[in-house]
Amino acid sequence: MKVKVCGMREPDNIAAVNGLGVDYLGLVFHPASPRFAGDPALGEWIGENEDLFERTELVGVFVNAEIDYVLNTVHDYHLDWVQLHGNESPGYCQELKLLWSVNTLRKASICKAFSITPDFNFNDTNGYAGSCPLFVFDTGGRGQAGGTGAQWDWNKLEEYNSPVPFLLSGGIGPGDARAIKMLDHPQLRGVDVNSMFETEPGIKDVEVLRGFVGELRS
Repeated sequence: MKVKVCGMREPDNIAAVNGLGVDYLGLVFHPASPRFAGDPALGEWIGENEDLFERTELVGVFVNAEIDYVLNTVHDYHLDWVQLHGNESPGYCQELKLLWSVNTLRKASICKAFSITPDFNFNDTNGYAGSCPLFVFDTGGRGQAGGTGAQWDWNKLEEYNSPVPFLLSGGIGPGDARAIKMLDHPQLRGVDVNSMFETEPGIKDVEVLRGFVGELRS
Protein backbone atom coordinates (compact mmCIF):
# COMPACT_ATOMS: atom_id res chain seq x y z
CA MET A 1 0.00 0.00 0.00
CA LYS A 2 1.64 3.21 -1.18
CA VAL A 3 1.42 6.37 0.91
CA LYS A 4 1.45 9.96 -0.36
CA VAL A 5 1.69 12.76 2.15
CA CYS A 6 0.55 16.00 0.57
CA GLY A 7 0.73 19.65 1.57
CA MET A 8 4.40 19.60 2.61
CA ARG A 9 6.19 22.92 2.84
CA GLU A 10 9.01 23.11 5.41
CA PRO A 11 12.37 21.37 4.82
CA ASP A 12 12.74 19.93 8.33
CA ASN A 13 9.22 18.53 8.29
CA ILE A 14 9.70 17.17 4.76
CA ALA A 15 12.88 15.39 5.82
CA ALA A 16 11.21 13.90 8.91
CA VAL A 17 8.17 12.62 7.01
CA ASN A 18 10.41 11.31 4.25
CA GLY A 19 12.20 9.27 6.90
CA LEU A 20 9.00 7.28 7.52
CA GLY A 21 9.44 5.48 4.21
CA VAL A 22 6.48 7.07 2.43
CA ASP A 23 6.30 6.75 -1.36
CA TYR A 24 5.28 10.25 -2.42
CA LEU A 25 5.65 13.73 -0.94
CA GLY A 26 3.25 16.35 -2.28
CA LEU A 27 4.09 20.04 -2.64
CA VAL A 28 1.21 22.40 -3.43
CA PHE A 29 1.85 25.02 -6.12
CA HIS A 30 -1.55 26.69 -5.95
CA PRO A 31 -0.96 30.22 -4.62
CA ALA A 32 -4.36 30.38 -2.92
CA SER A 33 -3.55 27.40 -0.71
CA PRO A 34 -2.33 27.86 2.90
CA ARG A 35 0.10 25.05 2.05
CA PHE A 36 1.63 26.88 -0.91
CA ALA A 37 5.19 25.62 -1.40
CA GLY A 38 6.38 28.12 -4.00
CA ASP A 39 9.36 29.48 -2.07
CA PRO A 40 12.42 29.33 -4.36
CA ALA A 41 14.53 28.50 -1.30
CA LEU A 42 12.64 25.21 -1.00
CA GLY A 43 13.55 24.29 -4.57
CA GLU A 44 17.18 25.07 -3.80
CA TRP A 45 17.07 22.92 -0.66
CA ILE A 46 15.59 19.99 -2.60
CA GLY A 47 18.29 20.32 -5.23
CA GLU A 48 20.99 20.30 -2.56
CA ASN A 49 19.47 17.23 -0.86
CA GLU A 50 18.36 15.06 -3.78
CA ASP A 51 19.95 12.03 -2.13
CA LEU A 52 17.21 12.22 0.52
CA PHE A 53 14.62 11.39 -2.12
CA GLU A 54 16.22 8.38 -3.80
CA ARG A 55 13.28 6.21 -2.72
CA THR A 56 10.62 8.93 -2.64
CA GLU A 57 8.91 10.67 -5.52
CA LEU A 58 8.10 14.38 -5.34
CA VAL A 59 4.66 15.43 -6.55
CA GLY A 60 3.73 18.98 -7.46
CA VAL A 61 0.03 19.79 -7.09
CA PHE A 62 -1.38 22.35 -9.52
CA VAL A 63 -4.83 23.86 -10.02
CA ASN A 64 -5.64 25.17 -13.51
CA ALA A 65 -2.08 26.43 -13.90
CA GLU A 66 -0.51 27.77 -17.06
CA ILE A 67 1.53 25.05 -18.76
CA ASP A 68 4.72 27.12 -18.67
CA TYR A 69 4.36 27.45 -14.90
CA VAL A 70 4.04 23.67 -14.57
CA LEU A 71 7.08 23.04 -16.77
CA ASN A 72 9.25 25.54 -14.90
CA THR A 73 8.17 24.28 -11.49
CA VAL A 74 8.95 20.68 -12.40
CA HIS A 75 12.47 21.84 -13.26
CA ASP A 76 13.00 24.17 -10.31
CA TYR A 77 11.68 21.80 -7.62
CA HIS A 78 12.98 18.54 -9.11
CA LEU A 79 9.49 17.04 -9.36
CA ASP A 80 8.77 13.48 -10.47
CA TRP A 81 5.00 13.94 -10.84
CA VAL A 82 2.50 16.68 -11.50
CA GLN A 83 -0.92 16.22 -9.92
CA LEU A 84 -3.60 18.25 -11.66
CA HIS A 85 -6.29 19.17 -9.18
CA GLY A 86 -8.44 21.60 -11.16
CA ASN A 87 -10.56 21.44 -14.29
CA GLU A 88 -7.70 20.48 -16.61
CA SER A 89 -8.96 18.81 -19.78
CA PRO A 90 -7.68 15.63 -21.42
CA GLY A 91 -6.15 17.91 -24.07
CA TYR A 92 -4.20 19.81 -21.41
CA CYS A 93 -2.72 16.53 -20.14
CA GLN A 94 -1.92 15.38 -23.67
CA GLU A 95 -0.15 18.68 -24.38
CA LEU A 96 2.00 18.32 -21.28
CA LYS A 97 2.92 14.76 -22.21
CA LEU A 98 3.76 15.81 -25.77
CA LEU A 99 5.96 18.71 -24.64
CA TRP A 100 7.97 16.41 -22.40
CA SER A 101 8.39 13.93 -25.25
CA VAL A 102 9.98 16.42 -27.64
CA ASN A 103 12.32 18.52 -25.48
CA THR A 104 15.10 18.14 -22.95
CA LEU A 105 13.26 19.64 -19.98
CA ARG A 106 13.01 17.60 -16.81
CA LYS A 107 10.10 15.22 -17.35
CA ALA A 108 7.35 14.29 -14.91
CA SER A 109 4.52 11.77 -14.91
CA ILE A 110 0.97 13.14 -14.85
CA CYS A 111 -1.62 12.31 -12.19
CA LYS A 112 -5.16 13.65 -12.54
CA ALA A 113 -7.29 14.23 -9.47
CA PHE A 114 -11.06 13.92 -9.60
CA SER A 115 -13.55 15.33 -7.11
CA ILE A 116 -15.98 12.55 -6.26
CA THR A 117 -19.59 13.45 -5.56
CA PRO A 118 -22.60 11.12 -5.29
CA ASP A 119 -23.44 11.73 -8.96
CA PHE A 120 -19.86 11.54 -10.29
CA ASN A 121 -19.58 9.44 -13.45
CA PHE A 122 -16.32 7.47 -13.52
CA ASN A 123 -16.57 7.34 -17.32
CA ASP A 124 -15.39 10.96 -17.15
CA THR A 125 -11.92 9.60 -16.36
CA ASN A 126 -11.63 7.68 -19.64
CA GLY A 127 -10.28 10.58 -21.69
CA TYR A 128 -7.31 10.91 -19.34
CA ALA A 129 -6.22 7.26 -19.43
CA GLY A 130 -3.79 7.75 -22.32
CA SER A 131 -1.75 10.47 -20.62
CA CYS A 132 -2.18 9.84 -16.89
CA PRO A 133 -0.78 6.62 -15.39
CA LEU A 134 -2.32 7.43 -12.00
CA PHE A 135 -5.50 9.04 -10.68
CA VAL A 136 -6.42 10.53 -7.31
CA PHE A 137 -10.01 10.30 -6.10
CA ASP A 138 -10.71 13.13 -3.68
CA THR A 139 -13.79 14.57 -1.99
CA GLY A 140 -15.89 16.82 -4.21
CA GLY A 141 -18.73 19.24 -3.75
CA ARG A 142 -17.06 21.52 -1.21
CA GLY A 143 -16.18 24.40 -3.51
CA GLN A 144 -12.44 24.02 -3.11
CA ALA A 145 -9.66 21.96 -4.68
CA GLY A 146 -8.65 19.48 -1.99
CA GLY A 147 -7.89 19.88 1.69
CA THR A 148 -11.54 19.71 2.78
CA GLY A 149 -10.96 17.21 5.59
CA ALA A 150 -14.14 15.40 4.51
CA GLN A 151 -14.55 11.87 3.17
CA TRP A 152 -16.67 10.70 0.27
CA ASP A 153 -18.60 7.44 0.08
CA TRP A 154 -15.97 4.81 -0.73
CA ASN A 155 -18.71 2.35 -1.70
CA LYS A 156 -18.93 4.31 -4.94
CA LEU A 157 -15.63 2.71 -6.00
CA GLU A 158 -17.70 -0.27 -7.13
CA GLU A 159 -18.54 1.84 -10.20
CA TYR A 160 -14.89 2.31 -11.20
CA ASN A 161 -13.60 -0.25 -13.71
CA SER A 162 -10.81 1.55 -15.57
CA PRO A 163 -7.32 -0.03 -15.81
CA VAL A 164 -5.71 3.15 -14.41
CA PRO A 165 -4.65 2.73 -10.76
CA PHE A 166 -5.65 5.33 -8.17
CA LEU A 167 -4.82 6.79 -4.79
CA LEU A 168 -7.66 7.18 -2.31
CA SER A 169 -7.89 10.70 -0.90
CA GLY A 170 -10.21 13.00 1.00
CA GLY A 171 -10.45 13.30 4.77
CA ILE A 172 -8.35 10.23 5.57
CA GLY A 173 -7.30 10.35 9.21
CA PRO A 174 -5.24 8.37 11.73
CA GLY A 175 -8.16 6.09 12.58
CA ASP A 176 -8.91 4.99 9.02
CA ALA A 177 -6.11 2.48 8.39
CA ARG A 178 -8.24 -0.58 9.19
CA ALA A 179 -11.12 0.50 6.94
CA ILE A 180 -8.72 1.21 4.08
CA LYS A 181 -7.12 -2.22 4.42
CA MET A 182 -10.58 -3.77 4.08
CA LEU A 183 -11.22 -2.09 0.71
CA ASP A 184 -11.07 -4.58 -2.13
CA HIS A 185 -10.48 -2.89 -5.47
CA PRO A 186 -7.95 -4.13 -8.04
CA GLN A 187 -6.77 -0.62 -8.94
CA LEU A 188 -6.32 0.75 -5.40
CA ARG A 189 -2.61 1.53 -5.12
CA GLY A 190 -2.51 3.57 -1.96
CA VAL A 191 -3.67 6.62 -0.06
CA ASP A 192 -3.12 10.36 -0.24
CA VAL A 193 -3.25 12.05 3.19
CA ASN A 194 -2.99 15.67 4.21
CA SER A 195 -4.92 17.90 6.60
CA MET A 196 -5.99 15.26 9.14
CA PHE A 197 -2.34 14.72 10.08
CA GLU A 198 -1.41 18.37 10.58
CA THR A 199 -0.55 20.46 13.60
CA GLU A 200 -1.04 23.51 11.35
CA PRO A 201 -1.41 23.94 7.58
CA GLY A 202 1.69 22.56 5.90
CA ILE A 203 3.17 20.95 9.05
CA LYS A 204 2.60 17.23 9.61
CA ASP A 205 2.61 15.37 12.94
CA VAL A 206 5.39 12.89 12.27
CA GLU A 207 4.58 10.50 15.12
CA VAL A 208 0.89 10.30 14.22
CA LEU A 209 1.87 9.60 10.62
CA ARG A 210 4.34 6.95 11.78
CA GLY A 211 1.58 5.08 13.58
CA PHE A 212 -0.80 5.32 10.63
CA VAL A 213 1.77 4.12 8.08
CA GLY A 214 2.79 1.25 10.34
CA GLU A 215 -0.81 0.09 10.81
CA LEU A 216 -1.64 0.49 7.15
CA ARG A 217 1.27 -1.70 6.11
CA SER A 218 1.07 -4.26 8.90
